[in-house]
Amino acid sequence: MRKYLRRPKPGSGEFTWDADEHVAGNKLALFIRGKDLFAAMAEAIEAAAESVHLETYRFGGDATGRTFAELLARAAKRGARVRLIYDSLGSLELSPVTETLMRNAGVQILEYHPVAPWRPRWAWNKRDHRKILVCDGKVGFIGGMNLCDEHAPTEQGGLDWPDAHARVEGPAAHELERLFRAVWHKETARWFNSQPEEGFAPGTSAVRIMGNHEFLKRFAIREAYVNALRAAKSEVSIANSYFIPDWRVRRSLAQAVRRGVDVRVLVPGRSDIRSAWYAMRATYRSLLTRGVRIFEWQGPMMHAKAVVVDGQWCAVGSYNLDHRSLRHNLEANLQTTDTTFAAELKKRFDLGLAGAKEITLADWNRRSWTERGLERFFSSFDYFF
Repeated sequence: MRKYLRRPKPGSGEFTWDADEHVAGNKLALFIRGKDLFAAMAEAIEAAAESVHLETYRFGGDATGRTFAELLARAAKRGARVRLIYDSLGSLELSPVTETLMRNAGVQILEYHPVAPWRPRWAWNKRDHRKILVCDGKVGFIGGMNLCDEHAPTEQGGLDWPDAHARVEGPAAHELERLFRAVWHKETARWFNSQPEEGFAPGTSAVRIMGNHEFLKRFAIREAYVNALRAAKSEVSIANSYFIPDWRVRRSLAQAVRRGVDVRVLVPGRSDIRSAWYAMRATYRSLLTRGVRIFEWQGPMMHAKAVVVDGQWCAVGSYNLDHRSLRHNLEANLQTTDTTFAAELKKRFDLGLAGAKEITLADWNRRSWTERGLERFFSSFDYFF
């Protein structure tokens, strides 16, 4: 049995990994808002001397997208090797003028699975949902934020969606680049070498980078969630923007509650995809009756995909607890047992609960018949969300 499938005992609190499942010596930082994240990403791109590798689901055709297009173009002009992978469906609004600007500067661009059947490598269902940036193989970013105005601050005309994104400096950045390199090679049949710098360890954090691009590891990220839930002893905090968990995750949550674990789930109180929101709400009753606590964020769209277990294990990335992330999308997550990073993520989660409304079973039973009908209808299509 593969190592990522090995199970801890229920309530054991065992969040350790084998030596070849993680890389040590990393330095981590957490970002919740796009203003700070975009500034840090811009700084890393401007400082890159050798390479910039960016993989994103949505490359906006707005001010944020144009800003990053200009950053990539400048990096290419000064001699860095710049490669960009963007998802065709997620980046439909990307302007051909903006793309031409980057190509003319020397940026190599891969449009992942064009939605036009007459084009090479086209596909409808399998999307690249990752959000990865790696500069010089040493500094990486991974999380849930797209390069678009929805995550930009309101003073810059954005919607300031809260999210969770991590900056990792150290050998784990090379692991992120390995995920990027695999997609680039598979889709273009072109390979580029990238060797990690020996002895480069600017921090002390042990980090595990997980992707689900390989068939045999299709469910690897889900299994890591299930194993962490199985090991939980006291508290589980989940923030997820499209929370439609499969039966294994739902069962693991219920089993944790039966062991006395306080399980809290933060979801958006309003969503950019209304149909998915109703499908998500259709799962509430089965969770509430089993003791899982559900909170709906009352601010702008909450787009995070993060989890903290017992303050000892946590994960951030692009992985939604839904069927698309489980079976179809390319996703990537960062997992760590760094208690300082986990404490910061937990602190942000608790602050989010202050702006949220808890949904009790009594409240749920009082909702209107119209809402019940919409939930039932859209839950019939939950496989597509």
